[in-house]
Parts: sequence; structure tokens; C-alpha cells
Amino acid sequence: MAERLYLDHAATSPLRPEARAAMEAGFALWANPSSPHAEGRRARAALEDARERIKGALGWPGEVIFTSGASEALSIALGRAKVSRRIVSAVEHDAVFRAAPNAEVFTGEEAIGADTLIAVQHVNSETGTINPVSNTAATIREAGALLLSDCAQSAGKLPLPDADMIALGAHKFGGPIGIGALLVRDFNLLEPMGGHERGYRQGTENLPGALGMAAALEAGGWATTPQERAAFAARVEEHRLSIGDQVDYIFALTHPTISAQALLIRLDAQGFAVSAGSACSSGTLKKSRVLDAFGVADDVAARTIRVSLGWSTTAEELERFSKAWASLC
Repeated sequence: MAERLYLDHAATSPLRPEARAAMEAGFALWANPSSPHAEGRRARAALEDARERIKGALGWPGEVIFTSGASEALSIALGRAKVSRRIVSAVEHDAVFRAAPNAEVFTGEEAIGADTLIAVQHVNSETGTINPVSNTAATIREAGALLLSDCAQSAGKLPLPDADMIALGAHKFGGPIGIGALLVRDFNLLEPMGGHERGYRQGTENLPGALGMAAALEAGGWATTPQERAAFAARVEEHRLSIGDQVDYIFALTHPTISAQALLIRLDAQGFAVSAGSACSSGTLKKSRVLDAFGVADDVAARTIRVSLGWSTTAEELERFSKAWASLC
């Protein structure tokens, strides 16, 4: 039986060996970083070093608040930003709508003013569509509003957009599960809550996770080249949902006749791990809210799966999937 091939990196990527080694070193620093004794101070120094390394790897000049992942980062930003009005795009991840259930959905006709937070994701997790976040930043700031960008699918892969706050999770780029960050231009944009992380998050800091996250970002490289990923994109172009500019590592592929559920079963039996939409909704039979917002017809959405690449994906694996997909079409 052929070795299984993992192509669901948009859900989570395997842990990079550099991150694993960094975490093992972190587990040896078992003291609480907030403790005043020598062991605690040693752990604190390692945590702050990881914070600075993450800022350097991402080219972020502001502050870093460690969280349990992108979802918590979004919750902090949307829940504690010093604004009274929240506007989100219709194609945001479900975590945004859970964090701000009463937010307005952006229509393009809103009069945007001060005291407003606007959430626009950078890369869509289901289609790979790149939103030109930086292009709107100046206009939003001129209106006195704040810009939040969910960069879970782009951090560590693309340059960060120009935003006031950015959410990310380490496990999307080969770091550990259970650690992420809210990047914030200035702490004064948020209401503090006491506790750790300069008073902006409760709970003991995840030192091994922070070290693993920093190491994963610094490791950087991919097993495939941009040219190899472009060649794969060309092979599946006929069946790819084309929605704006798209990254070369997330593909929404539509089969001419077979349903997404049947495709998942067939491909899984052949040794391929893919999904139908984001991980939070791929187990349901409902039409993807995101594809609906993008205007994808119901019958097309019902035959669409997501194939997502990551740092460990090889050119040989892409060739193998291409042949399997062609055999189904």
C-alpha cells in the first residue's frame, strides 16, 4: 500500500524538526516565567528572547502578545479593542464571527469613521484568495479606524500586511499547536485585563511553545520551489476555483461530477489527506459559508475540495496527487 500523503496543511502543518528541538530545550526550562527566583528569571529571559526573535522573523515593529493560537488572538482583538463598532468581511474564518457575533458584515457601502475596527483576512483558508489588505490600510487610518488582519494562512509564508493588529497561529507554518500571537501596533489599542503578557492575557505563558514558534519561523524554507508549486498549479488549473489573486499553496478544486464527500472518501482510501473547506466545517454537509460569500454556485461548492501544501510537501508528492486527481476526472 502506498505511503499516505498529507495535503491538509491549511488545517495544520507537521511540526518542523527545528521547532521540536527548541521545544525540548524549553521543557528543560520548567520554571514559571513570572516567578521571581533565578529559575523563573531564566525562563523569562528565554520567553522574551523568543518574542524578539518572532518580531524579527516577521519584520514586526510593534508588540507581541502570546496566545493559544489565532482564534484566541482574534478574540482578544475583537473583544478588547478600544472601539464601539466592529465590521468584518463576509469571508472571514468562523473564529471571527464567534469572537464578534454582533459585528456588521462589510458591504462596501459603509461610512467608516473613528471608533471602528475593521477585520479583513489576508489569505482565505478555503480558496487561497489573497486580500489586498495593505491597499486599504491608509484609507482606514485616515478615517480614524483600526485594521485587524487574520494572517493564520499567510504568516511565515508571505510578508505581513500593513495592519494595526494581526492574528496568527504557529501550527500553520510548522510550529507547535497551542501557541500563537496577537501582533499589536500599540498596547494602547486594547483594554487590559490583568494577568500575564503585560496584562493583556491571563494564564501562564507557554514557554516551550513560544520557543518552538520562533524556531519554526526562523527555519523558513520549503521542500518545494515556487517553480514546482507553479507547475502543480498549472496541472490542476482547469479544476481550480479562480477567485482573485491566489497563493500557490491552497487550492480549491472542483470535480466535474463527484461530490466533495465522495471525493474525500476516495482520496482517503488512496492515501491522500485532503479536506472540504476549513477544518472547523469540513465534517458537515452544509455548503461552505465562505464559498457562498464568494458567490460560488451551490452545485459547484458541493463538488469542491481543498488541497493545501506546506513546508514538508515535496514535488514528488505533488506529482502523485496530480495523477490521482486526473484519474478521478
